Amino acid sequence: MTGAGLTRPESRPLIPRETEKTMIPEMDEQHIDQLRQLTVAQLRLKYHELFGHASHSNHKRYLFRRLAWRLQSLAEGGLSERARQYALQITEDADLRLCPPKKSSGTQPGIRVVPSRQTDPRLPTPGTQLVKRYKDDAITVTVLADGFQHGERVYKSLSAIARQVTGTQWNGFSFFGLSSPKRHRRASQ
Repeated sequence: MTGAGLTRPESRPLIPRETEKTMIPEMDEQHIDQLRQLTVAQLRLKYHELFGHASHSNHKRYLFRRLAWRLQSLAEGGLSERARQYALQITEDADLRLCPPKKSSGTQPGIRVVPSRQTDPRLPTPGTQLVKRYKDDAITVTVLADGFQHGERVYKSLSAIARQVTGTQWNGFSFFGLSSPKRHRRASQ
């Protein structure tokens, strides 16, 4: 193993894996239907049995597909030697970076990029007060540079304020009547 979990192509064996040596005599729809009936735990056990290692996933559909493919390849014989050689050739020709680039040390100073906070174009500038009439109350929210103030508390989103006030889930922009950029552009034209 080298780098971030990559193996070098020259270290990969071209011989079939241990589990590929035993071929299943007949692969039919019954095998596939039996797989569909298994639970995730049973699929994980079957995966370990067929692949020789534990699965990294608990996703039932993923496990089903991988197992169905594996059973089919065992029944049909898997990839031909020519296909394996071609795959090996592709991996040898690929320009993969196995380690991060070295830090530049020399005459040119490195460029430092400072990430800027992307603001939603629907939001007004910080300091603006949004007023919403809800039932018999007037809800006032002040837009801050890094959040929204409602009463004595600062919230990260308008949706959190709308949920706090109404007790139900709301899209904050819809609740406070802030239009999308497309609607805003059409209205101003």
